[in-house]
Amino acid sequence: MITKLLLLSISIFLVSKLMSGIRLKSFFTAIVVAVVYSVADLLLWWLMVFFAMPLIIITFGLFVFVLNAFLLWLTDQIIDDFEIKDFTTTFIASLIISAINLVLNFLF
Repeated sequence: MITKLLLLSISIFLVSKLMSGIRLKSFFTAIVVAVVYSVADLLLWWLMVFFAMPLIIITFGLFVFVLNAFLLWLTDQIIDDFEIKDFTTTFIASLIISAINLVLNFLF
């Protein structure tokens, strides 16, 4: 579990360096963002999927990316040292974080 949080932190930190619309104070903030994102995911994911199931089915699962972006936006609202410019940046960052995290989880 600690390894997954660390890998998610690395993903968030890399995306903040790659995208100009994301401001992250430090790597420690990336760890805090990973923890808050994971807790929000744990508490809200199945509820969001339950209510969004018709949209998920209609879009063949692509609406899940919008749910991930919403969780990232929610994390942005909770943490002061983490800022994302707009929803488009949030959506793109969510896609990139998911891709990097997938690769890192595969490697480690």
